[in-house]
Amino acid sequence: MRIAVPAESRTYEARISATPDAIKKYIARGFEVVVQQGAGDGASITDADFTAVGASLASDFSSCCAGADLVLKVAAPDAKELAKIPATATLICLAAPFTNPHLGDYSAHGLRCFAMEMIPRISRAQSMDALSSQANIAGYRAVLAALEHYPRFMPMLMTAAGTVKPARVLVMGAGVAGLQAIATARRLGALVEAFDVRSAAREQVESLGASFVEVPAEENAEDAGGYAREMSDDYQQKQAALIAKHAAKSDIIITTALIPGRAAPVLITPAMVAQMRAGSVIVDMAVEMGGNCPLSVKDQVIKHQGVTLVGITNLAALMASDASQLFARNIANLVNLLWNEKENTLDINLDDEIIAGSLLCQHGEFLKPKLLENRP
Repeated sequence: MRIAVPAESRTYEARISATPDAIKKYIARGFEVVVQQGAGDGASITDADFTAVGASLASDFSSCCAGADLVLKVAAPDAKELAKIPATATLICLAAPFTNPHLGDYSAHGLRCFAMEMIPRISRAQSMDALSSQANIAGYRAVLAALEHYPRFMPMLMTAAGTVKPARVLVMGAGVAGLQAIATARRLGALVEAFDVRSAAREQVESLGASFVEVPAEENAEDAGGYAREMSDDYQQKQAALIAKHAAKSDIIITTALIPGRAAPVLITPAMVAQMRAGSVIVDMAVEMGGNCPLSVKDQVIKHQGVTLVGITNLAALMASDASQLFARNIANLVNLLWNEKENTLDINLDDEIIAGSLLCQHGEFLKPKLLENRP
């Protein structure tokens, strides 16, 4: 089994799909691993670190992937990269299944492709859950991004010159990223409120020392996969009124609300932003899917009426070293599931819900045709 670890070419992508620790384990199982030169630079991993554990180096993407049985990437390959990957290879990556315009090309090329985003949320798959591992990092980094632009202290300070009040932070969405943002803001001394459509999130929010903001509703706000679902018009009107009240008194707002396969719900309207005081900051973690605030601009930091809006799409890549370590372990655990020791090959058992859930295509057939509808 020849594993290729090419460098990432996507703008702002500093992570790598396999770290020396992961590669050491692959090689111990008898795999051959080839890493593209400089692939680990963004994550502070040198070429020497890879060769020290037994990996070979390749000068470019083509030579790295040549003859590969398994190609490991962070970002989904674009058209140019796809042409350089052997048609007989198996690709594992963050495939961006809802937005990737090249998704249908993977099956046409002949690739077998696994999307790390499609790993089901079940106990047995927790060690492979790349969405959670990366969202954890992104939630932490979102608070730091807010602090970079917030012109005041986060904690309360009592000094001889007077008392400085603590910052008020509102976190929209109490999933993995939101909970980490809450915990980080609390550790830094802020007063934190958190909003989520799922009433089940209350216990987790309050356990972190934050106040839970909720719109009472009888409808179920959670889908079968554990994600938030789109709510009724009546609920959304009540939600907007409640959010407006809390947003007006917030110094920092961090939004994380996403609905799989849909545009991000608008939670912070321009009118709400206008009510925030000058110097306040909004970090919109949903900006890649349109944003929870329509004023947010993808991969830009802008100011609107004195409020700073941070629209960084890949916060996890700003902490590439630790993000890569976690992502590499997620992939390695999936490879362990796929590998058949007796047959010395990949075992694609579609009766396994993890394999069936994350496998996008193989043998020229796209297995999840609904994902190809309404391609960008």
